[in-house]
Amino acid sequence: MADEQQFIENGLQRSQIDEFFADELSRAGYGGMDIAKTPMGTQIVLKAEKPGMVIGKGGKNIRKVTTELEDRFDMEDPQIDVQEVDEPDLNAQIVADRLANALERGWYFRKAGHTTIDRMMEAGALGAEIVLSGKVTGARSRVEKFNRGYIKHNGEPAQTVVDEGQGVAVMKLGTIGVTVKVIGPDAELPDDFEITETSEPPEVEQAETGEGVEELLADVEEGEAPEAPQHEEPELPDEDPAEVIDEEVVEEVVEEAAETDSSRETAEPGSPEEEDVGVASEEAVEVAEEEDLDEVVEEEAADLVSEMEEEAESEEAETEE
Repeated sequence: MADEQQFIENGLQRSQIDEFFADELSRAGYGGMDIAKTPMGTQIVLKAEKPGMVIGKGGKNIRKVTTELEDRFDMEDPQIDVQEVDEPDLNAQIVADRLANALERGWYFRKAGHTTIDRMMEAGALGAEIVLSGKVTGARSRVEKFNRGYIKHNGEPAQTVVDEGQGVAVMKLGTIGVTVKVIGPDAELPDDFEITETSEPPEVEQAETGEGVEELLADVEEGEAPEAPQHEEPELPDEDPAEVIDEEVVEEVVEEAAETDSSRETAEPGSPEEEDVGVASEEAVEVAEEEDLDEVVEEEAADLVSEMEEEAESEEAETEE
């Protein structure tokens, strides 16, 4: 048999055994079971509100249940251990069976729901939820919910922290499903936190400091303030800055001209200095030629403009005649 098929078979067998115990031990306050397979057989732990009724007089009832398990479910050497439920109002399965019995006895669903969930919260539950689904009051089915406190609906806490139980109330109009969820007072939720009170911090010794600012100010008598140092005023020139700048520029031009003349006189023929002077003179000649060309072009342009004006005046005179 494949592993997936084996898981399905184990889950189906577990649910069938749970239903069997719920039917056989309903009067004893059946509160759920835990099954664990061991090398010696199958260990079953039953939770009940009244363990005496589960065991029976002289163990008669527990032997009957053991024989039924061997015959119906083909279990080898089942070992049943019965434990008493400390707080029945915090066991979801017991509460669901109680609520279903109350509805069958004629209790109004709203009164039964509020009374049951209030008892659960008074027992110390962190949160509880009751869901009634079916023909609660009339021929039309609906769902009624009763909530108190804090409850988890999904994720890992919903499977590990929340205790869930289901019951069925058989009424004249039809069956009513009862689902109860409860979180016990000892449950550890992942979003819980605790604030611890820390002890008082130790006193820190202050280091000895020297004379402070306040003490220094206290030593100075009133009216005796230190004088600020006096700086000499800068001397401003009497001459106009523009004239000074022009004179400096003229001096620089004169100095450059004197340097060029001296370099020409001292330069030997064929030396690099003479070549530099020659290049400079050639550049100056080229600049002068370009200026002469510009003047010639301007004169020619002026002559062309005057000729065009004369032609235009002669044409206007002919048109008037």
